[in-house]
Amino acid sequence: MKKVSLAALSCLGLAGCLGYHIGPAKPQYLHDVHTIAVPTFKNHTLQPRIEVLVAGTVIKQFQQDGTFQITSNENADAILEGDIVSVNRAPARSVEGNVLATAEFNLAIRVKYKLVGRDGKPLGPQGTAIGTTSYFVGTDVITDERQALPLATEQLAIQLVSQLSEGW
Repeated sequence: MKKVSLAALSCLGLAGCLGYHIGPAKPQYLHDVHTIAVPTFKNHTLQPRIEVLVAGTVIKQFQQDGTFQITSNENADAILEGDIVSVNRAPARSVEGNVLATAEFNLAIRVKYKLVGRDGKPLGPQGTAIGTTSYFVGTDVITDERQALPLATEQLAIQLVSQLSEGW
């Protein structure tokens, strides 16, 4: 009697895990893609030298995620092409007692991207990723914004990589 119930219990336990697998759960249209190249993004904004920061942060996020390996253009199964579309700064909070002065800003970076194969044809749909952060203003607004850019870029990279590796 115990042998039957033990066998039945083990069968039920195994049947409950059908459909699950260990490892990355990338979308079906990327099942043959194992390596990705991430060249420097194109900068369509007036923010200088942000293209290298965005590409480097995306590469680090891909390495942390582990779904795809990063390699050169020649060895890659796919190439991630990205355009930095906008870098926006908007006031979030004014200085107490002076509504014309800003104490805190919101910063948003928007990137359009597409994954293309070796032949240059798109693999799946184009996507958009947005990274945001907020920062307080000290004595120099420009320096404060430059210090906040890596935080917004990190949020952007997390969103972009999760869209590619998970398919949404």
